[in-house]
Amino acid sequence: MPQTSVVFSSILGPSCSRQVQPGMGERGGGAGSGSRDLIFQDGRLTSGSFEALMEHLVPTVDYYPDRTYIFTFLLSSRVFMPPHDLLARVGQICLEQRQQLEVGPEKAKLKSFSTKIVQLLKEWTEAFPYDFQDEKAMAELKAIAHRVTQCDEENGTVKKAIAQMIQNLLLSLAARSQLQELREKLRSPVVDKGPVLKAKPPATQKDILGVCCDPLVLAQQLTHIELERVNSIRPEDLMQIISHMDSLDNHRCRGDMTKTYSLEAYDNWFNCLSMLVATEVCRVVKKKHRTRMLEFFIDVARECFNIGNFNSMMAIISGMNLSPVARLKKTWSKVKTAKFDVLEHHMDPSSNFCNYRTALQGATQRSQTANSSREKIVIPVFNLFVKDIYFLHKIHTNHLPSGHINFKKFWEISRQIHEFMTWTQVECPFEKDKKIQSYLLTAPIYSEEALFIASFESEGPENHMEKDSWKALRTTLLNRA
Repeated sequence: MPQTSVVFSSILGPSCSRQVQPGMGERGGGAGSGSRDLIFQDGRLTSGSFEALMEHLVPTVDYYPDRTYIFTFLLSSRVFMPPHDLLARVGQICLEQRQQLEVGPEKAKLKSFSTKIVQLLKEWTEAFPYDFQDEKAMAELKAIAHRVTQCDEENGTVKKAIAQMIQNLLLSLAARSQLQELREKLRSPVVDKGPVLKAKPPATQKDILGVCCDPLVLAQQLTHIELERVNSIRPEDLMQIISHMDSLDNHRCRGDMTKTYSLEAYDNWFNCLSMLVATEVCRVVKKKHRTRMLEFFIDVARECFNIGNFNSMMAIISGMNLSPVARLKKTWSKVKTAKFDVLEHHMDPSSNFCNYRTALQGATQRSQTANSSREKIVIPVFNLFVKDIYFLHKIHTNHLPSGHINFKKFWEISRQIHEFMTWTQVECPFEKDKKIQSYLLTAPIYSEEALFIASFESEGPENHMEKDSWKALRTTLLNRA
């Protein structure tokens, strides 16, 4: 499998088969009546009431839930209940079980039970640390921790485990906060609107070819940026997509948007890269140099494809297909488009992007059998991945006619999100070039108006529609000046 973090590999295992493990799938004594509300097919949990699914999460003296189930339930439960409320419910179940042990014949097993509860909390805080940004959740976590440490008077092993867990959690939350503050400063790209009616830059102004003229090197630096940005996306961020769809409360949606900042930032990167490609092409004065620029980006996109960086590849193709670039027919007539045609074939949207999905599957298989770190890279087209999650959610209901939660649906959503998270954890094997990355991230990009000005200045309008557009644009900019 692609290189992944200890957290995800330990929780989901190497295969993420979604099968209930022998000896772990049947909840032991103290499960209550909720276990009768769980439906299994061929040893796999497929549905159940929310209450029963929640009870199936909580350990007992003789039972600990399968780690695949822990991840899937914690991920999907937020569709039905906020994490801090779920934590409170789990805490209540734990308290009830603890009270039963204190007065029953199995009091000697109290410490073993407490250790299992701590282990569950540890896995929760490692896989979904940002569930505990909420003050209510943090307070509930500490309350549960306090209750389970009451049996730990001898050597304090449970207390030590809890202290370490909370320390690691606070470090994760602090790191997330610092990352968001840094990216907030870089959130808005520099937009160059261009001077009125003269969008062309001075001849001495630097362009991408002046910084990097090797398509492979640029593709590698784009891959660096992709992996750094996608690495900040968490499973719960992706699950928020479904939560937004299901929510009818506008106020709640606005509140949840803060939790999807990583998604927004990554999506903005795609748009900025597309606009940068269009800017680099349109700002070139001479047709011969524009032709070279287009061929350069075609080669960069091809190298991205070979690396497995499909997101950058799609952004580059999108930039070259923007109207201000696509209309440059005289320039395109000089371009050797055979390579570009191959790239567009891979990204052909027909049959639900069948060609792209075949290429993605090939990259995934290469990653699974990789002999080198370079072969492990898989960066899917993010917008298509999000749409896949969206349609998977829309075509399958959350609840079955029986009223049970359709857990089979959430197994599949969890599997796809886990696969995506595995890809995001790959360490980039290419040497970082700060100069190239600085240009890619900070170079001014033209506004849509400036792109059209530059395009029309390079090749004048050819039909009535373009002439009308050019005239309206000139009038708007002159009035603004």
